[in-house]
Amino acid sequence: MPLSKGKSREAISKNIKTGMKEGKSQKQAVAIALNEARKAGAKIPKKHRK
Repeated sequence: MPLSKGKSREAISKNIKTGMKEGKSQKQAVAIALNEARKAGAKIPKKHRK
């Protein structure tokens, strides 16, 4: 899947929109986009479960 590389808000939102266009759920698209941003060096903490 052609996701844009980057850690900016624009890159993350573009990746979310791309994922949702491909038929993924919103939660799944957000997770994939944030994972790409983390790979690019963004300091986004992982979600902690209770």
